[in-house]
Amino acid sequence: MKLLTLNCHSWQEEHQLEKIKILAETIMEKSYDVIALQEVSQSIDSEVIFGVVKKDNFVQILIEELEKLGNTDYQFVWDFSHIGYDVYEEGIALLTKHSINKTTSFFISRSENTEYWKTRKIVGAKIRIHAETYAFYSCHLGWWGDEEEPFKHQIDALCHQANENEKYFLMGDFNNGAHIPDEGYDYLISKGLYDSYSLAKEKDLGVTVSGNIAGWDKNKQDLRIDYIFTNFFANVKKSSVIFNGENKPVISDHYGVEINIDEKDVGGKVDV
Repeated sequence: MKLLTLNCHSWQEEHQLEKIKILAETIMEKSYDVIALQEVSQSIDSEVIFGVVKKDNFVQILIEELEKLGNTDYQFVWDFSHIGYDVYEEGIALLTKHSINKTTSFFISRSENTEYWKTRKIVGAKIRIHAETYAFYSCHLGWWGDEEEPFKHQIDALCHQANENEKYFLMGDFNNGAHIPDEGYDYLISKGLYDSYSLAKEKDLGVTVSGNIAGWDKNKQDLRIDYIFTNFFANVKKSSVIFNGENKPVISDHYGVEINIDEKDVGGKVDV
């Protein structure tokens, strides 16, 4: 099983269409089973093409690029969580080439006002991969020290929604550095979650942000804030940072994380 998560920083990037093409070409090459994307935006004023998806939705453009490459395997779910930069509906997405049994989206922030930029929503899907069904959630969370929208509240709400009786993956931008003790990362682990990076037999440095970016304006160090968590002990063969200039070109202010799980071992008992 191959998984990818990436905060796209969509429509905030120079040469955005070229970077979408790089992402599409990589998906073609890697043939990921499930992809979680964050900061997946569309213009407020754009034309609706189906459901809540509009013509310039980042993930819709990505699907069209895949189709140009001859790949029609992928379907996606998307929902928007808040208005960004006054002109975008910013959301989250999941893509998969497998059968989707059920989809969901839900708020995890105290605020459910989509006009407020700190409002957070999760998109989830139950996906059948070979003989097993797993729940996948694309996640974009806030910051540990935020008094208005506490990280603890968001994680508690997320874990409450995730069914403890099924195997699930939490994938995305958690905005909490793994290097900071007694804050968001440790709180996640205290909820009984496994960090796929820690489980991986082969791994790199894991850095997904270098220097200052939006939300980390004063940051001067390398950070690991993008993760793939599970609620079960998966046999992760490899965890790699991608789109970092070494493993594929940079296409966002975040780098992506891809993992490869040994399929014969993903069906083990949930450990909660």
